[in-house]
Amino acid sequence: EVAEAIVAGAEAAETGVILQLSQNAIAFHGGLAPAASAALRLAEAARVDVVVHLDHATDEPLVDEALAVGIRSVMFDAAHLTDAENLERTAAVAARVHAAGAWIEAELGEIGGKGAHAPGVRTDVTEAVHFVAATGVDALAVAVGSEHAMRERSARLDEQLIAELAAALPVPLVLHGSSGVADAGIDGAVRAGMRKINIGTHLNTVLTAAVRDELERDPDAIDPRRWLAPGRAAVAGEVHRFLDVITGNVITGNVATGNVATGVDA
Repeated sequence: EVAEAIVAGAEAAETGVILQLSQNAIAFHGGLAPAASAALRLAEAARVDVVVHLDHATDEPLVDEALAVGIRSVMFDAAHLTDAENLERTAAVAARVHAAGAWIEAELGEIGGKGAHAPGVRTDVTEAVHFVAATGVDALAVAVGSEHAMRERSARLDEQLIAELAAALPVPLVLHGSSGVADAGIDGAVRAGMRKINIGTHLNTVLTAAVRDELERDPDAIDPRRWLAPGRAAVAGEVHRFLDVITGNVITGNVATGNVATGVDA
């Protein structure tokens, strides 16, 4: 339902989108193939460009499996390791991903619920330049003040750091944890040079609120299609709105649509 909603929202916005499957979501479904097959078919049938992406994979075999089933965009996340281990493992995975003709994103810096607003966990520009050159990754997720799984949109991003990273790196910057960033902050990040915006928790909140309202409205409902439909519609509407924010159709000013991508988690 979420994947269908994401594609519907992108079609309504007439904007391409990245449909992301996380390692956690795959574990929930008991394996990659069923969810990946559904996502790939949805992407093929969409009226806009849709890329299926494996998000936050820490297991190398899962990356290899994703490539085998036809996914051509992956994130290998070794940011929890030491910098040296992160670089070594990421470089090895990047070589295999590129050999398969696919695109790889990596992460440098700490993005999560462990004090990601503190200056000490920001991505260092010099380290980022070295990391990208040494690993050959195609995009880099950076720590600039956002935090995963935030329910309030109160995070303040370091736009100066974003601009410095964008100027120094030859690859697109990725913002994780953007559910906790207000619309104006997202707009500022894009203007500063952020080029891939990931959102997941916020859509979960929208879905859950709509389903809860429907079940309260009709406590006798037992057909999941009846109470999931409003949730799916709510997510589609929010994806449409969020894409308009990112591409500059809501916030004053314009950002080139072709240069910014939105990754939304199914």
